[in-house]
Amino acid sequence: MENIFYQRLRALTHNSGKSFNQIERDLGYTRNALANYKNGGMPSGVRLMELADYFKVLPEYLIGEIPFKDVENIETTFTSLNNTQKMEMYLLSHKWVLSRVKDDSY
Repeated sequence: MENIFYQRLRALTHNSGKSFNQIERDLGYTRNALANYKNGGMPSGVRLMELADYFKVLPEYLIGEIPFKDVENIETTFTSLNNTQKMEMYLLSHKWVLSRVKDDSY
């Protein structure tokens, strides 16, 4: 089964209009270096950063930690909310922060 990293890598590659082999050449990787992630492997930290930089996305997006590709997307989404929605977002964020402080306290 494909992991989230490979799924997102494949989608970004497809959207770029390039092949894995072209991207491997661009980045100086060995042939099939990217296809090898299909079976669940994860990239090193250095390679993760190189790929994130190449595709102009956050590394956290590539490994499935966050659902959005970049910070601008978050800002655009927030800007598009009306004031009621922004207040709901604030209250959710505030509740989350308080729960984190409570969980981290001794």
